[in-house]
Amino acid sequence: MEKLANKYNKIRKYAGLVLAFFIFSNQSLWSQVISNGNVDKIDYSSPKEYEIGGIIVTGVKYLDQDVLINISELQVGQTIKVPGDQITKAIEKLWKQGLFSDVQIKASKIIENRIFLEIALQERPRLSKFGIQGVKKSEADDIRDIIHLVRGNQITDNILANTKLSVKNYFIDKGFYNVDVEITQKPDSNFVNSVILFIKVKPNKRVKIKNIRFHGNTDNETYKAMLEEQNAGFWKVHFKNSPFNDSKLRRKLKETKQKTWYNIFKTSKYVESNFKEDKKKVLEKYNERGYRDARILKDSLSVNPDGTLNLDIFIEEGQKYYFRNITWVGNTKYSSEFLSRYLGINKGDIFNQTLLDEKLFVSEISLSSLYLDDGYLFFNLTPVEIAVENDSIDIEMRMQEGKQARINRVTVVGNTKTNDHVIIREIRTKPGDLFSRSDIIRTQRELAQLGYFDPEKLNVTPKPDPATSTVDLEYIVEEKPSDQIELSGGWGANMIVGTLGLTFNNFSTRNIFNKSAWSPLPTGDGQKLSLRAQTNGIYYQSYSATFIEPWLGGKKPNSLSVSVYHNIMSTGYAKTSDYYGTMKITGASVGIGRRLKWPDDFFTLYNEIAYQIYDLNNYNSSYFSFPFSSGQSNSISFKTILTRSSTDQPIYPRRGSVFSVSLQLTPPWSLMNDKDYTTISDVERYKWIEYHKWKLSGQWFTNIVDKLVLVANAEFGFLGMYNTAYGVSPFEGFTMGGDGLMSYNLYGKETIALRGYENSSITPTDGGNIYDKFVLEMRYPISLDPSATLYGLVFVEGGNSWSSGSRFSPFNIYRSAGVGVRVFLPMFGKLGVDWGYGYDPVKGRPTANGSQFHFIIGQSF
Repeated sequence: MEKLANKYNKIRKYAGLVLAFFIFSNQSLWSQVISNGNVDKIDYSSPKEYEIGGIIVTGVKYLDQDVLINISELQVGQTIKVPGDQITKAIEKLWKQGLFSDVQIKASKIIENRIFLEIALQERPRLSKFGIQGVKKSEADDIRDIIHLVRGNQITDNILANTKLSVKNYFIDKGFYNVDVEITQKPDSNFVNSVILFIKVKPNKRVKIKNIRFHGNTDNETYKAMLEEQNAGFWKVHFKNSPFNDSKLRRKLKETKQKTWYNIFKTSKYVESNFKEDKKKVLEKYNERGYRDARILKDSLSVNPDGTLNLDIFIEEGQKYYFRNITWVGNTKYSSEFLSRYLGINKGDIFNQTLLDEKLFVSEISLSSLYLDDGYLFFNLTPVEIAVENDSIDIEMRMQEGKQARINRVTVVGNTKTNDHVIIREIRTKPGDLFSRSDIIRTQRELAQLGYFDPEKLNVTPKPDPATSTVDLEYIVEEKPSDQIELSGGWGANMIVGTLGLTFNNFSTRNIFNKSAWSPLPTGDGQKLSLRAQTNGIYYQSYSATFIEPWLGGKKPNSLSVSVYHNIMSTGYAKTSDYYGTMKITGASVGIGRRLKWPDDFFTLYNEIAYQIYDLNNYNSSYFSFPFSSGQSNSISFKTILTRSSTDQPIYPRRGSVFSVSLQLTPPWSLMNDKDYTTISDVERYKWIEYHKWKLSGQWFTNIVDKLVLVANAEFGFLGMYNTAYGVSPFEGFTMGGDGLMSYNLYGKETIALRGYENSSITPTDGGNIYDKFVLEMRYPISLDPSATLYGLVFVEGGNSWSSGSRFSPFNIYRSAGVGVRVFLPMFGKLGVDWGYGYDPVKGRPTANGSQFHFIIGQSF
């Protein structure tokens, strides 16, 4: 183990020497002419000159003999000494090719002073196949990709050495420094002069980093010294809050981690290439704190008796710098005072190059964006340090504003199915407009929201023409499958519900009668047609159809939505039974949505009118109780939804938010007639349903690092009444708990998912008319391929429902936590499974909380 730390650093350095040793190690290298047959005229004690009368090559099958003779540099007619240097050099040159296991030069005959030579060669065996032993299948596949062994190639010492080195480096990069690689050859009886290679790998244990120690970080050295003083407690607090203590610097090493019990997301290992990048991140942290001259003097590895590593990093911090004077040169559009205020960096602020670049170039509200959003495509800004005195830095901002550029042409490439007009109507950059960077970013967001294109492949190529102060914009899209076929089964309301659904997200009604447009259905106009059927057999059936036109009339983004549905629930008994009963819910709705320009154009307003009939016939449900078992209720409602959505894409959003407030209400029938609702029957009372229903929700998406996303969600719902004598509507309330697979409104109730609890278990016996719910979810993608988007998640959430406002307690919630996975398949939509653990017991339902699995089909939590 003493040489472990040096092995990694030296293995590549001496690779060339190792290969050279293999090439020159054969003892036959120095062989001279070997007499053959009856040739006995060679006196090795007395060299003699001969003229080469002829040269032949024997023992080769796949190589050109003339080429081999040229390599030996022996020629017919050449005068040589036997024995002599020419023969030795010829053998050396042939050995250097690495193609032979034996090289001899023989004298086949001698006639007077003419000698005839035979170059006798033994070709190295060729590879017939190879196998990799001792590793996982995935690792073996990776190794095959990096060793590049090709069937039929000769097995040379060079190939064997490179193969062994490549396998070792593969495992060294994974932290296995003690890897053993053994390569053996076995003749293949099926082929002449061919061998099978067996690559046996023993990775041994991964070598972990026990300690990562920094030296030269001032706060660390001060801390060590002050701990010896009497006020050690003060310095412990000071050091903990210091930006340059060992712990905080170690966090900047993203790939090089110290072995700790809490480090579950990154394996402790040392990989030189990763460590080089991590050292840059450490220096970036110093630079952000004003230490722009900080540098790493050296680093070293040492081995502990238990086989772990110590990594020591020696830092020279340098001086801490501050911004002093920032001046502007070349600006005519905005004054220097305005630009300084917009930049937001003041005299005396800690010098931070990263922050400066962010405010000048990177951020969506950077100073560059200020100009680029106003047409200054040819704008150029160069910050120059003009003075460094003591700890202060003066910067001069040298600007070239250039002329404003206007958009000349806008084109779209890559759309093979979606019609051009569907894309063009979402584009915010129109010919003749001033160039605007923010409009381009917004256009890409709108194209991603359509759901027809791969958001990871969306791009735009500006083609500026400084001579005319114009720019052409080419938007690049790549179609992805967007239609869905849903054939699934889910568990909801203590039953298995099967679903068959067809959703066409890019439908075209105008091409229905155009036979050539059917492929297999008319597509390309951005309309949505959804057909869905669900059943549990005798208990439940549901049929629905929805059509959405996102641009009604084709001129403005005003959407039209039309839907119809019919649900049938039964008590589950045979139709001949006295206990057989049904509840049928039939409804239709028409809605109009439009984009708003105020407060900003991320807002939309949707208004809908809906009509529903609840027809109960001897229906006594064991799951939900209704005031009557036979009768008919009618509902005419108006719904309005105000939404603001700024997410960057629909499938795996990384930033942005979605806020929504909705109100659904019916006419106050009980206040419009003279009926005495304290004495009339329930059938008469609920002939016309009345209620007002309020919902608020908010979702925030925050990109933490790389593709890791934090999702925060909060929602609230309230079902109210107009008349206490009428009471709360028996329909349209909330049931909470479980996987949410009942969200298709099985029993005239809206189901709110709460993982870690059984379905509908968090619902008061007298009905849930108020609820709230809070969710924190951390997501990380495994694959963002549009053909199968897959991500894992961990969550904590809580919620509760109440029957009345007097019982409402917003933070008296049932809590849970768990993990899950989601996959979005274009043909099937969103699928997933969650495991949740409910922490709080539910009164009267001892099995409602605890460990619960939930299956997700389509709905979101």
